[in-house]
Amino acid sequence: MEAFVSKHADDVIGTLSGFDRLVFRGTLRILAHRAGMMAYLWAVQVLLKNFAHHAEALTKQPREASEQAARRTGRPIRYLPSGVTNKEQIAREIAEPAPAKAGGGWHNARADLHSHRCEVCHTYELVRDRESKHMNLVPRLRKCPHLYHYDFHPVFGFMHARIQTWFPFSIQIRVNGREWLARSMDAARMKYVRRDNCFTWLKDPKRAQQLMDQHLRAAWPELLNGIARDLSPLHDTMFQAYPMEYYWSAYQTEWATDIMFWDTESLDRLFPGLLRHGLTTFSSPDVMRFLGRNVPPSGNIPPRLMAEVTSDVKRRPEACPCEGGGRADQAPSG
Repeated sequence: MEAFVSKHADDVIGTLSGFDRLVFRGTLRILAHRAGMMAYLWAVQVLLKNFAHHAEALTKQPREASEQAARRTGRPIRYLPSGVTNKEQIAREIAEPAPAKAGGGWHNARADLHSHRCEVCHTYELVRDRESKHMNLVPRLRKCPHLYHYDFHPVFGFMHARIQTWFPFSIQIRVNGREWLARSMDAARMKYVRRDNCFTWLKDPKRAQQLMDQHLRAAWPELLNGIARDLSPLHDTMFQAYPMEYYWSAYQTEWATDIMFWDTESLDRLFPGLLRHGLTTFSSPDVMRFLGRNVPPSGNIPPRLMAEVTSDVKRRPEACPCEGGGRADQAPSG
């Protein structure tokens, strides 16, 4: 990147580097393994044979509390029967700006959307051992409804978080780094022009980079715990007999660098070469690595990896109209 910017210094205003997408996982660690779950059941005096009843009683509470809070504040609840529904688009369509209330916190955001659908979750199941004739608690991957909250966070801007409604209530929080930067620049009263997830103009690029650098020093436990409390408002009550907090880990992190040019003409001159470079150097192992497959930096795909890169795109616009790429309906299948 430094070599590219140095080579084209006359055409480049500067760069903007920082988080593009962040996905955090919140886990009740003591409940993430069988020994910890058994210790919890002992502490709350629940017999193993009564585990299913205990888990079912707890499962109802997060959903009911969330729905009651939404109705109390007049926020919409939407039930989505299909997993392919674009939840973010629906959330943005129903979000309406409103004045922030006093006090701070996530509830001061302008709108949110709750949706439920079944997705894979980590949970436990009682299984009878044929040899010992005893009941054992076994970790299982199953499908359960998840509760999504879409909201305008006072720090992160538009974002969403979800919690599985089955015990042990794992959480996932997704943050958009460019949305976060826009929120930071709004707070600093900085002028900018944004298009989708890109800033097409910045009044002060240097100051914008300084704000992005501050994101590296975010108070993550405090911020994420605040979102978790809003997502599961009865958490402390549910675990009063055996207090526990969420442990946060970074599930997915994306770092992006934007290069800003002085004018469109400068980029148009470079774009054909950049396109050819991408087409000739970007390969299937790169796609697999981006999708989370364990591919080493060398690009040598492990023999045991059972995966393939496929596409069902039948029509697409040509990527380089500057070279007379042709009409979209004449593009080859992908």
